Amino acid sequence: MSGSLEGKRALIVGAGSGIGRAVVDAFRDEGARVAVLERDLHKCAVLRQEASDVLVVAGDATTREANDDAVTAAVDAFGGLDTLVNCVGVFDFYRGLSEIAAEDLEDAFVAMFRVNVLSHLQSVKAAIPALQQGRGSAIVLAESASSFYPGRGGALYVSSKFAVRGLVATLAYELAPRIRVNGVAPGGTVNTDLRGLESLGQSSIRLDNTPDRASSLAARTPLNVALSGDDHAWSFVYLASDRARGITGDTLHPDGGFSLGPSQSRPVDHQAATAPESSAEVG
Repeated sequence: MSGSLEGKRALIVGAGSGIGRAVVDAFRDEGARVAVLERDLHKCAVLRQEASDVLVVAGDATTREANDDAVTAAVDAFGGLDTLVNCVGVFDFYRGLSEIAAEDLEDAFVAMFRVNVLSHLQSVKAAIPALQQGRGSAIVLAESASSFYPGRGGALYVSSKFAVRGLVATLAYELAPRIRVNGVAPGGTVNTDLRGLESLGQSSIRLDNTPDRASSLAARTPLNVALSGDDHAWSFVYLASDRARGITGDTLHPDGGFSLGPSQSRPVDHQAATAPESSAEVG
């Protein structure tokens, strides 16, 4: 798809690592001009050093101010905006409702939905005026396999990702015909920096630190693959491109065939399952 985003002007929210960072690199490779909103100051510094052509704005994507600043910076630099991508997310490490103390539930709920849902609403709200003036404008939100299947997270994470799936549907309906809205629902992803909720004491835990994660991810997919952020990024590229101009309110599923059902009974190609990993985020 060389050059499929030539001339596109994109803002990618939550792009300091994992899937978001892979999307930045893929968009640049396809000819887009890219701005980024990222909260982590160290990740911002790395982006500026490694991708000097990317406009980096530091700020918290759950706030109106940071999203307004990022959209304004992108429009000022590029003369407009055609694409918005949001990859912001936090996990709950499969914590069931019965495992959350009653006194922790409200804070955990607010934190989960603030990051996983409000950030998407804030970025879309800030970008709508510019996108309505854009050319073939598109919004792509990071859903998750958890947006469709229970068991891929705990009660709060799964419900928040179902909410993002709902956003894709309702925003696609509301913003047509000027803006297309779609989602990407990755399955489990290797080398993620996805962390848990501070209110549940999980903020220092990285999902990718799970022992033998790549092998376990591969074993539960019919294709026996542990996918990377680079793998997922091309779904975002396609949905942002004019080649997807007839698609809105839909979701792509780069999940190794997870939706086909449990694969534990299938023979695992251990050589494929333990292939070298590349930097990625989780879905």
